[in-house]
Amino acid sequence: MLKGEKNLYLLDEPKKIVITTHHKPDGDALGSSLGLYHWLKANKHQVNIILSSDFPTFLDWLPGREDVIIYPDQQEEAQELIDEADILFCLDYSALSRTNILEPVIREAKGQKWMIDHHLDPEDFADLCYWDSSAAATAQLVYTFIVDVVGDKNGITPEIATNLYSGIMTDTGSFRFRSTTSAVHHIIANLIDAGAKNWEIHEQIYNSSTESRLKFLGYCLLNCLEVIPEYNTALFAISKEDLAKFDITTGDTEGLVNYALSIKGVRLAGLFIDRTELIKLSLRSIGDIPCNEICKKHFNGGGHLNASGGSSTDDLLTTVNRFKAILPEYKEILTK
Repeated sequence: MLKGEKNLYLLDEPKKIVITTHHKPDGDALGSSLGLYHWLKANKHQVNIILSSDFPTFLDWLPGREDVIIYPDQQEEAQELIDEADILFCLDYSALSRTNILEPVIREAKGQKWMIDHHLDPEDFADLCYWDSSAAATAQLVYTFIVDVVGDKNGITPEIATNLYSGIMTDTGSFRFRSTTSAVHHIIANLIDAGAKNWEIHEQIYNSSTESRLKFLGYCLLNCLEVIPEYNTALFAISKEDLAKFDITTGDTEGLVNYALSIKGVRLAGLFIDRTELIKLSLRSIGDIPCNEICKKHFNGGGHLNASGGSSTDDLLTTVNRFKAILPEYKEILTK
């Protein structure tokens, strides 16, 4: 769906543009942002990416990463760029609250707001909205925005291709999720043809763990994993002491929930992490088990059918017990 198409004329002349994405960006958030960044720069726009937080170290190699501005670290410069922007791209989030401390800044910005996203229930804040909840990743939509919406069929450079491939790959679990359609594979083929070195991207993202992260993974599998067989459910509960013990940094818990989901027979998996100020949770599922409904109804969150997130102001044990108390409501679908 494309709303506000009339505003595309703004790209006909060089503009001051800021790209934003959600708090604690993942591979799709950063990959789509950097992919669009390179395309806009190639088309003579003055572009900056401004984030509300840091991001995982396994994404630190992405082309253009060195130009990213972290708002809390460079607040005065970032604020000035946002104030002067003609367009603010809002990538990989459907609600401004997902940008954390940037929410009021973006909401009050005078420039047009252009959303490109694939999450459910988009907030009505954008002057231009390119949205498709069936898309595998926002990086997929950035590709079709460049190639189909704007019509720049030859505009995908190796740098753009590398970033967009990374975004699609990470948001599809290396092309394992049901969102990986034949159309996604066609786009991936085009990105490889445009210069994305798929083997190098996989190596950079999946084979760059620190020793402490691997030890943390082993610790979690041995000490923090709980299986609830009567509901085909498994979960990890990670305390703040666990995080401190292994000096865990942004991104080190990425993918941990999938180990719980990989257990034979498990159809719903949860990861609960004590981040001190909040308990953050991630849910993953198989089939028609609605992670997004569980997170929206009970944990102030949302997302996709099979992959969603939320939070709780209760302590870790109370939050986990609340999750367990919800399971009987979904027993039929969990055990069928």
